[in-house]
Amino acid sequence: MTGQTTWLDQARDAHRRGDFAAETAVLEAAIRADRGNIAALLAMAELKRGLSDDRAAGSFYRLALGTAAQARSVPPALHPGLQRAEQFIAATERAFADHLLGQLRGAGIDAASATPRVAEALRVLAGEQPLYLQLPSMFYFPGLAQRPFFERADFEWVEAVEAATDAIRAELLALAGNAADRFGPYVTSSPDRPPPNNPLLDKPDWGAAWLWKDGVIADGMDALCPATLAALELAPQPVIPGRAPIALFSRLTPGTHIQPHHGLLNTRLICHLPLIVPDGCGLRVGAETRSWREGEMLIFDDSFEHEAWNRGASDRTILLFEIWRPDIDVDERTQLTRIFAAIDTYAGQ
Repeated sequence: MTGQTTWLDQARDAHRRGDFAAETAVLEAAIRADRGNIAALLAMAELKRGLSDDRAAGSFYRLALGTAAQARSVPPALHPGLQRAEQFIAATERAFADHLLGQLRGAGIDAASATPRVAEALRVLAGEQPLYLQLPSMFYFPGLAQRPFFERADFEWVEAVEAATDAIRAELLALAGNAADRFGPYVTSSPDRPPPNNPLLDKPDWGAAWLWKDGVIADGMDALCPATLAALELAPQPVIPGRAPIALFSRLTPGTHIQPHHGLLNTRLICHLPLIVPDGCGLRVGAETRSWREGEMLIFDDSFEHEAWNRGASDRTILLFEIWRPDIDVDERTQLTRIFAAIDTYAGQ
């Protein structure tokens, strides 16, 4: 008789006798002996559920599901129990949300009357909205506000850049009409690196015409787009040798979807100046989705999960560039510049 059969038979025998204290002791011993014992975790959850201790049942169900998710394989006999765990957790979360929102409505608080931050906290608490946080893929700077979008009015330089929209659009149209097409795929492969796992790899669906790239003005763009480059000088762009500034005209063809992803850094904000925007285009950053409006800047932290799409009938084109986050001071910017330069020096060896 195996160890598992021993504890399982003992637990079943105690359950048949209605000796729930003995059954609890057997299951606790089995779990202490093997924290990864999914069968024992599920049995404990079922016992707690039968005793109307839903909070404890949910805790053991969650632990069982988490253990199963990390296991290399799960015996098929445990699959029904794991399905019951998922159903129970979903039902209790709905019941909790209904209870919570009902209590708050009685106190005069609901999504309509709460402040935006309180309303978002309630949605996360009730399981109606995932929790989105900064998750940069290369470098994380601590202590910054978890804020997906920033408002245009927060930046004194935005109005002057927006005032140049017509001149910038004219240079874009002249560029696009030139026989020497400056647009190429935004996501490209490198001969000495593994190709990125991106469905838009080397495709023109997401096109880029670079103005600044890797800290230098792209060849000939100073003559082709002087008004655009002059407008960019008004923004607090990072200056990092070999890395920044970066700026480009970014074009999405109809039907293109940039899949959810995270940017490299949380030390910067991404700025979009919309130039040509058909209906059916959008940008989601974290839990919030916004639409581009021609001539009105969109500013966001791309270290949050974000995605963009063009479901319209024609191309969507914006001017894209990056700026320092305003909550990083001058001394920190200097030190971060040295850090990034050191990273690039090592990468180049």
